[in-house]
Amino acid sequence: MKQLTGFPAKMQFTPIPNFFFSALLPQISDITELKTTLYILGALYHKRGYPRFITLSELLANTSLMTSLREAAKPPDEVLRNALEMATKRGTLLHIVLDRDGVPEDIYFLNTESDRQIVAKIQNGELTLTGLKAEGQGYIETEEQPDIFTLYEQNIGMLTPMIAEELREAEKLYPVTWIKDAIKEAVNHGKRKWSYISAILERWSSEGRSNGTYRRDFKKTDPDKYIKGKYGRMVKR
Repeated sequence: MKQLTGFPAKMQFTPIPNFFFSALLPQISDITELKTTLYILGALYHKRGYPRFITLSELLANTSLMTSLREAAKPPDEVLRNALEMATKRGTLLHIVLDRDGVPEDIYFLNTESDRQIVAKIQNGELTLTGLKAEGQGYIETEEQPDIFTLYEQNIGMLTPMIAEELREAEKLYPVTWIKDAIKEAVNHGKRKWSYISAILERWSSEGRSNGTYRRDFKKTDPDKYIKGKYGRMVKR
């Protein structure tokens, strides 16, 4: 075994839910299940777009993971499938099988409340994922929803379950074009947070938008106008 010389001075970190350490880790006795679970937690965190899921094909293609699962008695792909089955039975993962061009594709979600709702909608036909169809599906293709989620994540920051819920609620209250424009407005003013976007939408709803559009003049517009007066409380919360 090659010994590490130590962690580098500068490195990135991947958050792990506290629930993993308090409730899940004490239950896991199989090292391959533990390795697979940790890898998937990290991979899902670094995924872009909405919703976040991982496929068996992606896992099999990861050299680092597959090397770590080598055993003398079984091939790595069989070890991986067994580890995924254990994690699914334990309730860590949600597993569905979808059809990709006539070939079954194994899809795995983290077993969270929001992902349970997504899987239920996929299974009953309310949602579809790009390139996959209902036998179990990549990116949710609901006309508008993926657009605002992806736009937020690409321009504002990580899409947490709480922010995803805020966006879903905003869709019920405002036109999707307003939400997109509010995200762009926030970016242009360097105010990359949901509270600022929400304040923009609240103000447009209260004061109206000329001909349904927002007149942008970034050189003349005060970037703090949305956090002044009665809208300030929304940005500071």
